[in-house]
Amino acid sequence: MSTQKNWVIDPAHSVVAFKVKHLMISSVNGSFSMYKASVKTQEFNFATALVNFVLYPKSIDTGSVDRDNHLRSPDFFDVEKFPEITFNSDKVEKVDEDTFVMTGGLTIKGITKKVSLDVEFGGLMTDPWGNRKAGFSVNGKINRKDFGLNWNTALETGGVLVGEEVKINAEVQFVLQA
Repeated sequence: MSTQKNWVIDPAHSVVAFKVKHLMISSVNGSFSMYKASVKTQEFNFATALVNFVLYPKSIDTGSVDRDNHLRSPDFFDVEKFPEITFNSDKVEKVDEDTFVMTGGLTIKGITKKVSLDVEFGGLMTDPWGNRKAGFSVNGKINRKDFGLNWNTALETGGVLVGEEVKINAEVQFVLQA
């Protein structure tokens, strides 16, 4: 009989970031500093993982206070009305020893869409204090307009100010709970 393992994210050793095109020629990078996540697995089999992730968009940081405030506004995340972004996995498929595809529902601004994320397993390790940890790189792409993040400005030269595709990258470490 296998036993369920419960894991929680270690925010001191994790980064949740994104990248989006600006002026169609370069990218703006940003990250979020407030989030929580839990994972349930059967034993140490991450192909059985059930992931619950909550992100607080008010914690966005793109390196520009004005841009961050605009992203928090109703034009984008509307953080007063929608204080959380959530992801709940419904399936993890093992591609090879260290690679998985995780699918689930991503909810932004009350709109839930199924997304697939590429997950690379970095390994298991016990830290100097006896805590069992697991590391992962998570990557994916979404179209921001699918989630009601529609604000944009047309450019005189053609194209738009902000790209529709948002690249997601998370480098995360989880701690096994006793």
